[in-house]
Amino acid sequence: MKYDFDAIIDRRNTNAENVEGFRQYIFGDADIELPFADEEFIRMWVADMEFAVAPEIRQAIRDRVDRKIFGYTMDYDPEYYQAMDQWCRERYDWSFPKEQLCYSPGIVPALFRLTGHLVREDEKVLIVTPSYGPFRGATKFNHCGLVCSSLKYDGGDFTIDFADFAEKAADPQVKLVIWCNPHNPSGRVWSEEELKQVAAIVEDNDLWIISDEIHCDLLRQGLKHTPMGKIMKDYRKLVTCMANSKTFNIAGLMMSHIIIRDEELRSQFKSRDNTSGNLNPLSIAANKAAFLCGEEWLDQLKSYLDGNFRFVDEFLKEKLPEAVFRIPDATYLAWVDLSLCLPDVDDLPLFFAREAGVLLEGGDRLFVADAKGFVRLNLAMPRSLLAEGMKRIAEAVSRHRK
Repeated sequence: MKYDFDAIIDRRNTNAENVEGFRQYIFGDADIELPFADEEFIRMWVADMEFAVAPEIRQAIRDRVDRKIFGYTMDYDPEYYQAMDQWCRERYDWSFPKEQLCYSPGIVPALFRLTGHLVREDEKVLIVTPSYGPFRGATKFNHCGLVCSSLKYDGGDFTIDFADFAEKAADPQVKLVIWCNPHNPSGRVWSEEELKQVAAIVEDNDLWIISDEIHCDLLRQGLKHTPMGKIMKDYRKLVTCMANSKTFNIAGLMMSHIIIRDEELRSQFKSRDNTSGNLNPLSIAANKAAFLCGEEWLDQLKSYLDGNFRFVDEFLKEKLPEAVFRIPDATYLAWVDLSLCLPDVDDLPLFFAREAGVLLEGGDRLFVADAKGFVRLNLAMPRSLLAEGMKRIAEAVSRHRK
């Protein structure tokens, strides 16, 4: 089947955060007034896609609806784990025992809960920055400390400062590393050698590590994801977080896979789950269909995204040559350094909302640290919308600089 990624879908009046919740999230002000009607914005911010969910997944949901009853539901189907296991074996050459699989409505809620289990208020969490904002949120929620190790940045390339990371990991108050692979926001897919060095530092200091791998299937064509679980084969204090929510654009179905090796932590995680392990029956159907039937749709999606990244790369080189950008290894998110284009603008999301009618994210408020002058652009949209968004961005910069 040839899937259509050029179709423009009207998402208004669907309670979509992307459409109706941007003011509070991006600007921290639900009542902020902007000089564009909501439907006039090009939305390049939150990490969901403007593409239709694969028809195979939609059909699986319809089939489940036709069973007519949606009572209390848990994972009693052995075929679900088998489908996920097959997916992991084929794509990552990695597997895990069924008993380690736990569920959460999302990876962020799981991070908040796990951090509370693993870190006391007088202890600390270590991350690399720039970082996905909820990593900091997990520490604030649990009233514990945060330690940041800045990634090295050179002309669009991001690498780990291993000396700094090792020094901070050795702090006796640091008990947990929250890791991100592929990395959000830079899009780096960490190499096996880099992962081995991180793993060695974690093990040497007997730290817990939570590996957020939610973007692991959204790689550029030809690249391969290496789970931290494959590197740290026998390390007990590892938790791996995965989900189909980003890959197949089903975040609203609220189902993530939390793979917990340690039996005591697993028991804690489950016992303090106030949903008592209940799952949404439509979510189970959708996720199982994604594992069993989603490969061809995903391959075509990745090809389309590769084209979108090439388009943005060429556009920036021509229209905004001072912008610093490297096509990322993974994700559908472009991390663009505009510090030379707009050196006098402190709040880039507000600037582009007001001056261009483009919604985007950027800066330290949303990405913890080392993000000043950067914007994150969601490219998972029809190319016609992407072209209009990029045109507006370039024109806004040009007007400002005159």
